[in-house]
Amino acid sequence: MTLKAIIHSAEEGGFWAEVPALPGCLTQAETLDELKANLREAIELWLSVDDEVTESHAGDKVLELTV
Repeated sequence: MTLKAIIHSAEEGGFWAEVPALPGCLTQAETLDELKANLREAIELWLSVDDEVTESHAGDKVLELTV
């Protein structure tokens, strides 16, 4: 999987980055090398979150919405 990250310079020094395809996937670091490692970890953690329904019943339905 290939994802794009937007890298920003932080006002206080260092960098922060966001992955637009993964809402809320953000990280920061002092160097670009550290930021790259942190991005990999943030993406792996974001993708590892289980968003499936934990308990369902016979009458339950799944509704997907596009906003």
